Amino acid sequence: MYIIIAIIIFGVLIAIHEFGHFTAAKLCGVKVEEFAIGMGPALFKKQRGETMYALRLLPIGGFCAMAGEDEESEDPRAFTNQGFWKKLVILCAGSFMNFLLGVVLILIMYAGAQAFVTPTIDHFMEGCPYESADAMQAGDTFYSIDGQRIYLVSDVSAFLMRGNGVHDIVMLRNGEKVELNDFELSMKTYAEYADEGPKYGFVFGYTEATFGAKLEYTWNTAMEFSRWVWIGLKDLVSGSVGLKDMSGPVGIVDMMNDVGQQAENARAAADNLIYISAFIAVNLAIMNMLPIPALDGGRVFLMIVTVIIEAISRKKLDPKYEGYIHMAGMVLLLGLMALVMYNDIAKLITG
Repeated sequence: MYIIIAIIIFGVLIAIHEFGHFTAAKLCGVKVEEFAIGMGPALFKKQRGETMYALRLLPIGGFCAMAGEDEESEDPRAFTNQGFWKKLVILCAGSFMNFLLGVVLILIMYAGAQAFVTPTIDHFMEGCPYESADAMQAGDTFYSIDGQRIYLVSDVSAFLMRGNGVHDIVMLRNGEKVELNDFELSMKTYAEYADEGPKYGFVFGYTEATFGAKLEYTWNTAMEFSRWVWIGLKDLVSGSVGLKDMSGPVGIVDMMNDVGQQAENARAAADNLIYISAFIAVNLAIMNMLPIPALDGGRVFLMIVTVIIEAISRKKLDPKYEGYIHMAGMVLLLGLMALVMYNDIAKLITG
């Protein structure tokens, strides 16, 4: 059941993204020739007006095919004949819709919350060595750790556990920032919390989950998701993680299935799936805006480069060359997707 739910979620995420492009194109007066969910052979097609609507076999993508997207066209409604700002809005609309969906899902997840744990220290565990006038005090709020803004209480432990145990910490105390540079922190077992394992020794407070607090925590969670996407990309580029650590649709569906089955009840499973779906939605929003050919961000980047070149040379470039670049990027992306899918399947087989 959860595998089916995960596949449906992927379909919705793709549909929302392409619907963003579709809606923006229609509002800008651009002719849309086909609106498709999925890739590969068509399972269903229906022509309505000037647009062909299609559902395709593989739930790993989708597209909004606009007239004159990668070639010259005499049609005044062709994408290539639109102004810079119209094209920019159309290209960014898909990622905007994914990000907006992620925010909505987070808000739904927090709808029933009664209170939120805050990154503000309420009190210290007995024997905590960090409670002092020169270090931390009750009422202090973690503002940043090693330059990373603290949005949620989970950020505190996440960033304290990165590195060698020595951190540059900024606390908010009575509205003012207190800097603790080269501050050494380590975990130990406290008697009153012995069954919970090692801790840093500070206990966080709570705030009532008013509507305003829910909106604030929804936005902060979206920012948190965005940051972890960038951190993941940075780790991938630096070599801290490799391609084998990446997961594609197969791996994510398997993860969703595991999360759903391991949940204590249906409500917990729903909350976990909403959380993962929101993270994937924000992830897609950011990944699609990377300046990589075939992605929306690559199209925006090449569009800006084209504008600059045409302004300097005073000659209009043939859109087919940009089309060649995007085609090459698509081939490389499909190759990467195939490799990631192979790794996901191998993980499932080896268990």
